[in-house]
Amino acid sequence: MSRPLNILFVSSEVEPFAKTGGLADVSGALPQAIKDLGHEIRIIMPKYRSVDERKFRLHEVLRLKEIDIPIGHEIEKASVKSCILANTGAKIQVYFLANESLYNRAGIYGNSENHKDYADNDKRFIFFCRGVLETLKRLGWQPDIIHCNDWQTGLIPTYLKTTYRSDAFFPKVKTIFTIHNMAYQGSFPKSSFLKTHLPEELFVPEGVEFYGNFNFLKAGLLYADIITTVSEKYALEIQSSDEYGCGMSSILQKRKSDVYGILNGIDYSVWNPEADNLIPQKYDVRNLDGKATNKIELLRKFKLEYREGTPVIGCISRLAEQKGFDLIGEVAEDFLKLDVQFVLLGTGEKKYHDLFEAVQKRHPQNVGVYLGFSNELAHLIEAGSDMFLMPSRYEPCGLNQMYSLRYGTIPIVRATGGLEDTIEDYDPESGNGTGFKFSRYDAKELLKTIERSVAVYANKPAWRKMMKQAMQKDFSWESSARKYIALYKSVLKH
Repeated sequence: MSRPLNILFVSSEVEPFAKTGGLADVSGALPQAIKDLGHEIRIIMPKYRSVDERKFRLHEVLRLKEIDIPIGHEIEKASVKSCILANTGAKIQVYFLANESLYNRAGIYGNSENHKDYADNDKRFIFFCRGVLETLKRLGWQPDIIHCNDWQTGLIPTYLKTTYRSDAFFPKVKTIFTIHNMAYQGSFPKSSFLKTHLPEELFVPEGVEFYGNFNFLKAGLLYADIITTVSEKYALEIQSSDEYGCGMSSILQKRKSDVYGILNGIDYSVWNPEADNLIPQKYDVRNLDGKATNKIELLRKFKLEYREGTPVIGCISRLAEQKGFDLIGEVAEDFLKLDVQFVLLGTGEKKYHDLFEAVQKRHPQNVGVYLGFSNELAHLIEAGSDMFLMPSRYEPCGLNQMYSLRYGTIPIVRATGGLEDTIEDYDPESGNGTGFKFSRYDAKELLKTIERSVAVYANKPAWRKMMKQAMQKDFSWESSARKYIALYKSVLKH
């Protein structure tokens, strides 16, 4: 099939319109890369309050003014707005499914004050999934592929294989369902299933029921034509055990011939020390001297003294158990004896806020902590640190380790998911490698790995060689986009 494909990319969040995490970055960047390769791709997402209509020049699509969406005993009205996304030249049409009562709220998924999900998220995303299909019919635009992302879109493949199976508009449409994190599943009581108008016989353990609840993620896994996730290693891990598969490993094993891992890319127009306007001194692989200027500024920001020969270990993360902060907490006192400085940017669980505030109090000369988020500080940490710490319990893909490579900031990671796929462990014999890895989820293993990295840091020629190897790695989106296009074409042949 040589003609350009028509692809609808469906996501609950898309950069620059609405973002809570990495899903938005992927949803903003991957469609651009696919469009650049010559395919027609459009995006659809909910119209949240945070989407600035004037800034993005949204306009109403008049023929999509009133779409009836049945939810339980009610009919909800959808309308559709649109704009053009033109970040890097490729112009992409973006549709926004609008409904005041469902989406005109302060948060995307819940209340940021108390971190509670909205009680009607079931209804909000039943409406979204059904609304996407009804919008396509009203537009008269037939995609070859509907590319769905995470649980919020999991009912789209389900509706296509059941309620819309004999609909003349959709006979050849295929679905790809991408899992960005198995831990987020969209699990709701049985009463939520009744709102979908899906066939009753689907609510069984072999169907969309999961331990008595209605599970959006499971629905997507059962009914999508192809399942992908965001690294090759994570694709294997989620099939290998219920710990990684979050209870779904047996479903994934049954469908293993349809499960693929495709690594996320990163946007080098944003994360690149040669062109980064958020750092004091630009630098590149041919001239690394600017990194020292950034290190001095980073330490100044955290009120720490610059010490020649002392490495700075940086960390930018959600402060959650998944990210390995229990391990860091266990060995913080030990690794701070190594003459290192540690800087942290992040926000999350209160126990980790308390932990790092206490560590900083005990080691004010060596530890800097910023509890919150700052994009400028994130860029400065990548540019000014010598090492980057990511000891995750699991990591579907991870982006920060790839940013770190480009900035010559050597990652210290646990060999899981995308961390395993992107970081090559340092070999002292050959001097090859781009980082330091440990396998067992264990605090002592983490400490040994930090010790190993600090020892190599003391050998300046070896460290410089590793920085250059790291900076030459290419994880741009084009490679990922080509893999997705090959997958789209293969599924259309069946």
